Amino acid sequence: MDKKDIKKVVLAYSGGLDTSIIIPWLKENYNNCEVVAVSGDVGQGTELDGLEEKALATGASKLYIENLEKEFVEDYIFPTMQAGAVYEKDYLLGTSFARPCIAKRIVEIALAEGADAICHGCTGKGNDQVRFELTIKAFAPDMAIIAPWREWDIKSREEEIEYAEAHNIPLKINRETNYSKDKNLWHLSHEGLDLEDPANEPLYNKPGFLEMGVSPEMAPDKPTYVKISFEKGVPVALDDVKMDSVSLVKKLNELGGANGIGLADLVENRLVGMKSRGVYETPGGTILYRAHQVLETITLDRDTQHYKEVLAVKFADLVYNGQWFTPLREALTAFVDKTQETVTGDVTLKLYKGNMINAGVTSPYTLYSEEIATFDEDEVYDQTDAAGFINLFGLPIKVKAQSNQRNK
Repeated sequence: MDKKDIKKVVLAYSGGLDTSIIIPWLKENYNNCEVVAVSGDVGQGTELDGLEEKALATGASKLYIENLEKEFVEDYIFPTMQAGAVYEKDYLLGTSFARPCIAKRIVEIALAEGADAICHGCTGKGNDQVRFELTIKAFAPDMAIIAPWREWDIKSREEEIEYAEAHNIPLKINRETNYSKDKNLWHLSHEGLDLEDPANEPLYNKPGFLEMGVSPEMAPDKPTYVKISFEKGVPVALDDVKMDSVSLVKKLNELGGANGIGLADLVENRLVGMKSRGVYETPGGTILYRAHQVLETITLDRDTQHYKEVLAVKFADLVYNGQWFTPLREALTAFVDKTQETVTGDVTLKLYKGNMINAGVTSPYTLYSEEIATFDEDEVYDQTDAAGFINLFGLPIKVKAQSNQRNK
């Protein structure tokens, strides 16, 4: 689509550095087009304060603030947790699955507004550009997409700040605290500045660095016990108190954060090919993943449990790569849903200075039999059966060894 044909643009708007300067940039470079800003509330908290005033003051015609917390937790977070999906063993995908949730709503508003294009502030180096645009293609395949970072002459966050200052755009950051952060109900990510060198230890105790909790060293010397109840793989109660999904995650964030749980420092492989270093805070999510995994150890049979672990790696890749709205992700979720039919029960964890210690697990569907597993005398397991089993199980090894001996 030619620039002159673009009259109305819907912008994915966070009010952060990138999108703050994009509104005036769009109007300067796209024939003073109308800019409709959309913010998806996935738990950013105070980051949304004063957003409407700021968006309108910088040239937007209106701002939608869409509360997506419940949808985010129940339709994206919980299915991913149930799958046990963790990207490269450490990343609990906080930014990854927030993007399709937000982008889906942006497309809906863009179609309702009759917009000519959708704009996002993702850089050309990152994963988020893929996540946003794959979602847009899934719901509006013919919609034009504007990505300023792939068009403008700005080359750095420093130049972005200079542009904002020149256009009198207020910012909540400065050059000294200019970490690139992404916050939602599930996590907070930190990138940039001293973190760009993997040799540097994260300054967890630096004032203002951690926002969702404290470092393990600063956590209380007394452990905190928490019991999480699940129904078909979905957490429904804490310490026997029923809670809605959003409140439950928020409460676990409080408990986990206070005990130094959920800090991850990793160098990850981005979809675009480079490695990047990030520090993530995911206090409540880390607790949920651990509790869910513990419950599955007694409620899933061996083959299902092991195969699910294999598929979890692929599930995590799909989420990380922005392929949420794909047939394969939907098929894997259908498999996971089937496995969760018996994942009901209670898990107790002891939280202590960044550690999660198993403190008990029960389920009406448990496959663990103390009578069978006991080292004491029992009447349900004939140990002499093991000899025949080992002879058959080891037959290929025996035959290969005999062949080796004959051919020496």
